[in-house]
Formats: sequence, C-alpha cells, structure tokens
Amino acid sequence: MKHFLRVVTQFFVFLYCKCLWRGLKFVTRKLTGRCELQRICYNNKHGARRTLKIESSLRFSKNALLQSALSVHPDKVEKTIEDIIALKKINPDTNPQLGISLQASLLQIVGYRTLVAEVEKLRREPYDCENPEHEDMLMKLWKELRPDTPLTGRISKQWCEIGFQGSDPKTDFRGMGLLGLHNLLYFAEHDKATALQMLHDSLQPKHNETNKPEWEQKNIDKAIGYSFAIVGINITDLAFSLLVSGALKTHLYNVAPETPSLMHLQQTFCYLMQEFQRFWVEEDPCDIMEFNRVRSKFHRRILRQLKNPDMALCPHFAASDLHLVNL
Repeated sequence: MKHFLRVVTQFFVFLYCKCLWRGLKFVTRKLTGRCELQRICYNNKHGARRTLKIESSLRFSKNALLQSALSVHPDKVEKTIEDIIALKKINPDTNPQLGISLQASLLQIVGYRTLVAEVEKLRREPYDCENPEHEDMLMKLWKELRPDTPLTGRISKQWCEIGFQGSDPKTDFRGMGLLGLHNLLYFAEHDKATALQMLHDSLQPKHNETNKPEWEQKNIDKAIGYSFAIVGINITDLAFSLLVSGALKTHLYNVAPETPSLMHLQQTFCYLMQEFQRFWVEEDPCDIMEFNRVRSKFHRRILRQLKNPDMALCPHFAASDLHLVNL
C-alpha cells in the first residue's frame, strides 16, 4: 500500500512539474515574443551548448513534426527547417539567422545518429583474411609502424613487435571487427610520429633507480606494460562505448561544424590513445594485470570531462579555443 501511494504521489508530482514547465514556456513566449527554439538559438553559441538544448526541446515536444525532426534524413533537413519555421509562424525574413542555426544543429543531431550506424557496421564486420582490402590495410599498418623491417610472412611472430598477441592479428580483431583496424591504421598514417613514439615507449623498460639496491632494481626494471595494438583495440572499444551511449555528443557537437563523420571519431581515437598512455604512466601499474582497472579509471575521467558542454577532446585546446563559424 505504501509503495502504491508513493508511486501515485510521484506520478502527480511529475504531472504538476510538467504543467508548470509548459506554463512557464507559454508565459516566456508571450513576454519575449520568441518560441523556445528561437531563445535557444539566440542565447547559446554554436556547439554542444546549443545543439544539446535543441535536441532536448525537439525530443520532448508534443508536436509530431518537431519530434520527427530528430530522425529526418540528412537530405531532408533543409525542408524540415522550413516546416518548423512555418509551424512556429516565424518570419524568415526578419529572422534569417534562425534557419541557419537550426540547420547546423539539426545536421549535427541526425549526423550523429548516422555516424553511430556507420561505426556499428564497421564494428560488426569481421576481419577476413580472404578479403584483399582487409589484407592490404593490415600490411599498410605493418609498413607504417615497422617501415625498416620487412615482414617475413603473413603468419609471423613479428606481429607481436607492434603489440598483437600472436602470429595472426585477425584473431585480435574479433571484438571490434574492422573498426579496430581502421582506427589503428588512421593513427599510424595521420599521426605517425606520435604512433611510432608510443610503440617505442611501450616496448621500453622503466629506468632503474640507481640509488636502490641491486635486488630492488630488478623488480623496478620492467616494461611499461602494454601491447600497442591490443591497447588500440581496447581504446577503440572505449571510443565506441562513448559514441553509442551519447556521451561523445558534447565533443562531436563542438568540433564538427555540421555533420559529424568517421574522421572526427578517428581523430578522437588518436587523442584517447595519447591521453591513455599519459594516464597509464601516471598510474604506474605494477603489471599488465592492472590494465582493466586503469582503463576503467581512465574511462571515468573522460566521462567527467564530457559533462562540460564546452569540452572538446582535442590534444591542445578545448572547444572555447576553437575558431568555429558563428552559425
């Protein structure tokens, strides 16, 4: 009985708050002469602050047209904006900036959904050693990371030199499919100096502390403790989880002026790889057995950063430093 009364009370409190909110919106429109979408566009700069609020406004709208705008095809965005402006009885001639701002944000919203589908497709596609394109990508990865060392064979222990677990890398791609290979190759090709430095560092032992007795130095002298390629696949999994959970909206809405693309996600992967290595060194784990603990802690740090609507996961700057077009 107590549980029933609590549920009923919560329901009526929810209805009261909902009615109060709608009443406030009505009064605000009468006082300002602007609908909610106008107020959002005019009072928030381009990026996550604006787009997240527009997304929320459309999602919780009672109007079917506004709700459907979240799932419209990218080619229909312009027509949808025209319909919204007509629905809200806004004069486009006296509010020219509104259509531009709404279009930019809506392209981000529907583009994010499209990107999730594209990335999920890559993740689900298994590595196929009979597919020439797959094999070509894998060979390119080796050449980028080991430019001066010829590969003796397709199946070789040499793959362990760049951080795979065994003689055939295809077995390591099972969890993330082609997405893991795409990300590793993008990192090696587009941020080659950093990728090579990380690979080099992952293979190096820690420096001995010369002031320690010899028997203690042997315990201190150990490798940094991770395999480059395997970490790349794990960080791919982390980036994927951030994307599908929606946590990455803050970042992508800040760095993509309009439609987020796979390139934006791959650039994010490069950033996460660099940051994870710094974090790994800071944590100073005893051995690879602590990898899951360190990764989970790193994941929580990134999630905290993404709660800041001005945050962009870029190596040297936050979104407030980006020279975005004032849409």
